[in-house]
Amino acid sequence: MSFQQRNPRIRPVFKRGAPDDQEKFKPLPSPTGTYPYHLDLKQILPGAPNHKLVFHMTGDTGSLRAPDFQRAVAKEMTKQYDKTATEADRPQFMFHLGDVVYNFGQEERYYDQFFFPYQHYPAPVFAIPGNHDGDIDPLDPRKPESLAAFRKVFCDTESRPLAIARDTGRKSNVQPNVYWTLKTPMADIIGLYSNVPKFGTITPQQKEWFINELKTAAEYRNEKAIILCIHHAPYSADINHGSSLNMQLFLNDTFNEAGIRPDIVFSGHVHNYQRLHKTYPDGQVVPFIVSGAGGYADLHPIADPLDPAFPDNSNMLDNVELQNYCDDAHGFLKITLTKDGNDFKLEGQYYTVPDIMIDNDGAVLFDSFTVNLNK
Repeated sequence: MSFQQRNPRIRPVFKRGAPDDQEKFKPLPSPTGTYPYHLDLKQILPGAPNHKLVFHMTGDTGSLRAPDFQRAVAKEMTKQYDKTATEADRPQFMFHLGDVVYNFGQEERYYDQFFFPYQHYPAPVFAIPGNHDGDIDPLDPRKPESLAAFRKVFCDTESRPLAIARDTGRKSNVQPNVYWTLKTPMADIIGLYSNVPKFGTITPQQKEWFINELKTAAEYRNEKAIILCIHHAPYSADINHGSSLNMQLFLNDTFNEAGIRPDIVFSGHVHNYQRLHKTYPDGQVVPFIVSGAGGYADLHPIADPLDPAFPDNSNMLDNVELQNYCDDAHGFLKITLTKDGNDFKLEGQYYTVPDIMIDNDGAVLFDSFTVNLNK
């Protein structure tokens, strides 16, 4: 069934009457690394090529119930790593868009929701936290600090075995902070932490850091892509969250102050796949990709254009068009950056995963897109 036959919506939406629960904001933990919170991919993968970058990406993989969904996604990503025709096409790592563990990011949930499903995935996993990773169960008598377990898994000071990983063999990662930049030969992947509230919030200190990261990345604009990852989706056409005005205002301010925009923006939070394109006044088109169908059981449908509960007439949504979406299957992204002479591009492929896995069935290519990185 084609995109237009399923739903003719072409604009993102806001959700009418949705509470903006800013009281859920949690203070950020101290960084484990030094400013400006960079991690060089070559530190983790010394043999990573300089001319090609391939990686997986998805979000919202955690699940308290119906774990078959997250296991199916992990299985199909692992198969791509193992069965890709050439070594150069194999993903080098996975970048997680947040909500690794539901509902409150507890340490005891990491084995079932992360280590066990990804026990056979052979590549490193990097991550930004989602709202559930940072939330705290108010009934937990231990009263853990926000993101304590996330930091143990992803923001260690050295890579080491973890007791909570049990028999999987996966070690801790060495990301320098909960917001940070992965430096690679072909791209700067900037990861923000948008905290616990439903529509996200970002501290002034992190905003200042982000503006400086954009300015620094701009110095290498002809050599590297600028990729932004933020858990809360600035633009979305779904009925559960809708677009985040908080994130739109934040990005508009930072892009204007830095004088530069990223080449592409990736988010999770919304449990589906969406590819939206925003056209800025100077003609630059920035794809905003939602990839939050990585395993959580419940998927979020796209809003019907005639439903008054999801208005799309705000001028904050102007010049943003929904190009494609999938709201009825789980899935993941495979991102490839290549440079051949003057041809510098980012190619994205979104694969859907059948909910009921049977022999010989596997991930199906659902959507493809290309971003021209020639400046």
